[in-house]
Order: sequence, then structure tokens, then C-alpha cells
Amino acid sequence: MTQNLNDDYTHEGVIDQLRKEHEITELKNYQFPTEVIELPSRGLIYPSDNPLSSGKVEMKYMTAKQEDILTTQSYIKDGSVLDRLFQSLIVSNGNGQPIKYVDLVTGDKNAIMIAARVLGYGKDYEVEVTDPFTGKKQKETIDLTQFDNKPYDGSAQIAPHTNEFEFTLPRSQRVVTFMAMTESKERRVKHQVEELNKANRKLKDETSRELTTRLKTMILSVDGDTDSKVISHFVDNELFAVDSKALRNHINEVVPDIDLNWEFISEETGERREMILPMDVTFFWPNS
Repeated sequence: MTQNLNDDYTHEGVIDQLRKEHEITELKNYQFPTEVIELPSRGLIYPSDNPLSSGKVEMKYMTAKQEDILTTQSYIKDGSVLDRLFQSLIVSNGNGQPIKYVDLVTGDKNAIMIAARVLGYGKDYEVEVTDPFTGKKQKETIDLTQFDNKPYDGSAQIAPHTNEFEFTLPRSQRVVTFMAMTESKERRVKHQVEELNKANRKLKDETSRELTTRLKTMILSVDGDTDSKVISHFVDNELFAVDSKALRNHINEVVPDIDLNWEFISEETGERREMILPMDVTFFWPNS
């Protein structure tokens, strides 16, 4: 069943929600095997009345129906293929309530991605990795069940069940509040960047605007001022590079996520290095 990827609570969104509830009922009637995964956020970042505040997501095992999604060229071309896959696998919030996919924060979506791969093709992920010590390719089989959620207790949030954090920039000493990116915000950034790139190409300007666009979306206030024009001006003209880097590092430290660090051991030298889980086309298209 085609999933609606609209961001807003439109008429189509209501229909999609009803379809999702119908699918949940069908799955329960057929006792389809599912697994409940713990979200990195533990639900603490969502409003208490949001079904995702359960801190869990129930997912079904991948079938040939989901492989149809993975091989649909139009989904691959428009970049929606994985989102459509994840939506088709999510059953509920673990308590029988449907969730709104676009509400997911990025870290929770990352955990769903790993779970989807395990439920689809098993825990062993075969991939070629470039040895950082020799530059040669090395085949690895990585156990995807080794990756755990980062410890998270919500203490960095300004208030319980609110997606809002505070940080004092080290150089300027200005105080910014920011949010963890959600799926809906990620889509908005992608759209805005695409539009900016189109406009810039006409001016023969190849400068990427993704970093500043993302920061303008994440930052909720500057010294207590929530005006979007003030935030935009601040990011473009007043945010020192050293403060920008410090803010991004802080965001990575405090927002919920799954820890994708992995230890690489060189077969040739025996040296070790911590790396981020390498992902290529075989992650969801093994042996393709």
C-alpha cells in the first residue's frame, strides 16, 4: 500500500492514518511476527501525548512486499525509497497506537534503519572497507546487533518531553536554543536546499547552503529572540566558525542517537581504528 509522505495533517494524511490503523488490525489478526525496538530517545523528547513518547516502535519482518519497495526506480530516483520502506515496516508505538513517521527525531530513525536491516537480511552485514593504514580494500562482516543506543536521560532538554535544548556559544557567549532534527524538518531542509541550489545555478554560484539552512532550521532562538529573520541574520552574519563547530559538536553529544562507532582492525598491519559504520549500496541491497 502506497504510503503518504506529506508533512502536514492534510485530508490525505487522515486517510493515510486510517489505512495505517487498518494495517495494524490486519497484522494483529494474522499474528504477523514483529519485534519491539527501544528508541534512543526513550520517548523523552516527544510530547507526552505523542504515541512516540512510549519510547518504542513495533516493527514487522521484511518480506518480498518490502523488496518491491526497494526496487521501485521512481522511489530510488526521488530519494524516498528508504522512508517508504521504514514506514511499511512500522506497526505501532509498541502499545498498539499508530505513529506519525515525520515526528521521528533523526537519532530514532537511525535506530529504525539498523533494525530494518536486521529484520530484513539478518545481523551480518558484508561490506568492503578501505584500510586507513594501507589504502587497500578489506572485506568485513559486521554484526549489526553490536550497535547500542547512546545513553540518554533527557537531562539536557530544557524541559521534560520538549524537543528543545540550550547552549552558550564559547566565543561570543550568546545563548541559543535548538531542537533535534525531526523527519519533517529534514524534508524541509532538503526542499529548501534544492530550491536554493536551483536559484544559485542560474547565478553560476556553486556554494552549498546546506549547513546554514540546517542551522537556521535547528536554532529556535538567539538570546531569547525567536524571530526567524533574526535567527537567519545571526547564522549568516554573526555566527563565528568556531562557535558553529562548537554548536554542532554539542548537538551531536546531547541529542539522542544510536552509537554507530565500530572498531576496524587492519588484516595487514594489525592496527586498530574506531570508524563510523560504513554503509554502501549493499546495506539494503545485499549482493545487488
